[in-house]
Amino acid sequence: MTAAEALRDFVGAFARELHRCGVRHVCLCPGSRSTPLALVLREQPGLRLWVHLDERSAAFFALGMARALRQPVAVVTTSGTAAVNLAPAVAEARYGRVPLLALTADRPPEMREVGANQTIDQARLYGSHAKWTVEMPVPDGSPHLPRYARAVARRAVATARVAPAGPVHVNFPFREPLLPAEGPPAGLGMESDLPPGATVWTVPRRPEASDLRPLAETLARARRGLIVCGPQEDPDLPAEVVALATALGFPVLADPLSQVRCGPHYSRLVIDSYDAFLRDEEIADALAPDVVLRLGGTPTSRPLLHYLQRHGAALQVLVDDGGWNDPALVAQAVVWGEPRAVCQALRRALPERAGPDIEWASRWQAVARAARAALDEALSAQPVLSEPGAVRALADALPAGADLFLGNSMPVRDADAFFPGDLRPLRFLGNRGASGIDGVVSSALGGAAVSGRPTVLVLGDLSFYHDMNGLLAARRFGIALTIVLLNNDGGGIFHLLPQAEREAHFEELFGTPHGLDFRHAAALYGLAYRQPESREELACAVRESLASPTTTVLEVRTDREANARLHRELWQRAVAAARQAIGRPAVAATEGKRWRL
Repeated sequence: MTAAEALRDFVGAFARELHRCGVRHVCLCPGSRSTPLALVLREQPGLRLWVHLDERSAAFFALGMARALRQPVAVVTTSGTAAVNLAPAVAEARYGRVPLLALTADRPPEMREVGANQTIDQARLYGSHAKWTVEMPVPDGSPHLPRYARAVARRAVATARVAPAGPVHVNFPFREPLLPAEGPPAGLGMESDLPPGATVWTVPRRPEASDLRPLAETLARARRGLIVCGPQEDPDLPAEVVALATALGFPVLADPLSQVRCGPHYSRLVIDSYDAFLRDEEIADALAPDVVLRLGGTPTSRPLLHYLQRHGAALQVLVDDGGWNDPALVAQAVVWGEPRAVCQALRRALPERAGPDIEWASRWQAVARAARAALDEALSAQPVLSEPGAVRALADALPAGADLFLGNSMPVRDADAFFPGDLRPLRFLGNRGASGIDGVVSSALGGAAVSGRPTVLVLGDLSFYHDMNGLLAARRFGIALTIVLLNNDGGGIFHLLPQAEREAHFEELFGTPHGLDFRHAAALYGLAYRQPESREELACAVRESLASPTTTVLEVRTDREANARLHRELWQRAVAAARQAIGRPAVAATEGKRWRL
């Protein structure tokens, strides 16, 4: 792809999505750096371009149009002080609650602060006056960038429009040459079958059925629908999700942190082993959806995210209470509303239908059962306690009503892969906002201090090391917590990432062994300590610790390289079993695979 084609496809994707989201008018001032925006917007069918000579006047002209239409209108400038001249209108739009889109061209990063002509600091140029500011990437031909441009356009229009309406600033850095290729941008194959203007529904936090009837009708027409639930903490959402899934006949891919995987709402539609079998491309294709309803935060499983990207042509609808959790850049529509209330309204709005596609749901269930059975069989046969085996032992040992706090890096991923769903009311917690490994001990202790529920924390050795100071709170406040410490002496996750291929510097830069004996940390803070060596011994130790009024550290020592080999073996066995469940050869596509996370 040439630079000119990359420029055309990137800006063209943005322009096409603006129009699809309801933008009809663009005010533009002449300039060199804004050439890609000017030419592509001028060629976009359905947009009227209003050319002005003065940026300040253009911005206020656009603001007047937006105020009269009560719809977003865009204003485009070149770089430098031209962009500053939009500031008065942006401020008026902020306080006047007018949906204005400020699209500013800019120099690329390497031209900033080096004396380049017409180059100023345009990052967050309008400060708090903009409801949302986004710095676009420089178009370089990367295949995902047009998809990102469309996602930004959707979100920009929705953010400008949603109450209280206001201005959004999108800054476009461009490198020379500035002339985009002629002709229409390459298609992305992501047009939905939703009604025009339905890219974003802003519904009341407790919507009526009528607010979501078009979406409900779209879901009801689907023959291969899915619900994907990422991390969330509303205890009442799981029952509503399963009720909607039952009405639609949609399988539910439930991250443990979604609270959907375990509880009295549990149904056979809840799929818990997708992280293993979606690694196989043939299985992922055989389970291709035509519509996906997504709730909660970003799912933990990377294979699941890759699956969503692989099927980006399917209609994917994100339900979020004002956010936009879509790192895969495949959501074609967003519903802004309280997820539980949205599920209730959708179920009420569903039209009569002939009945769910039983074969579709049955296929998912058969694959999931086969993969889970293969995983459990392999883990049961292990002679020594492993990290996946420790997570599986926790699944056996946790009593109803318990909290399981999942540390970041490998523990949350292992829980996603190896913790099966069932009817026990369990709550899964974790710091998945920024997903850091710091502060996890203190967060779990804080939760245990006020929940009144038996609480287990499972985390890695580096995460434990990062927050050993937090252990003081256990003794100081008399908190009961069971800490399952998975100690592989360093950064075990890196053995499952591409960094493992750089053997020369791997241990120094990524493996980072520390050689610490954590029994001394437990003794320092007056905590009980045990080192179980089998699944049965770990399960017994967890039960005894949960009956104790104090904090106990249960250290599981493992080997990083052996852990990586075991994960690959488990994935291979799960995929082989899943392939058999859908009538594919079990061996051909699994032998020799070196899957990564």
